[in-house]
Amino acid sequence: MASSREYLEFVLDQLSLSDGIAYKSMMGEYIIYLRGKVIGGIYDDRFLIKNTKAAAAMLPGASLETPYEGAKKMLLVDRIDDRTFLRSLLEAAYAELPAPKNRGRRAGCQ
Repeated sequence: MASSREYLEFVLDQLSLSDGIAYKSMMGEYIIYLRGKVIGGIYDDRFLIKNTKAAAAMLPGASLETPYEGAKKMLLVDRIDDRTFLRSLLEAAYAELPAPKNRGRRAGCQ
């Protein structure tokens, strides 16, 4: 089941306190970025965030869910109505995520 555009817009509105939020549509779902790092996504109208130590500590008891077959489990964000909490959650997770891979062009590639 693909995620709805309406749910995407709702989540983006809830994340509006965080600077640098972007998204990319992929096969009916949405990848969420924070300042260039993949922070989570919307899968089957569920907002999932990468399972970092900080995010897990802020979401005690959160269920670990698979966004799609073969993917690593992610934390289900159940406090989606609290914008201030979401900003803190994203910042905490962001600090533990690796820098994005440089996918620049190689010499000689077009």
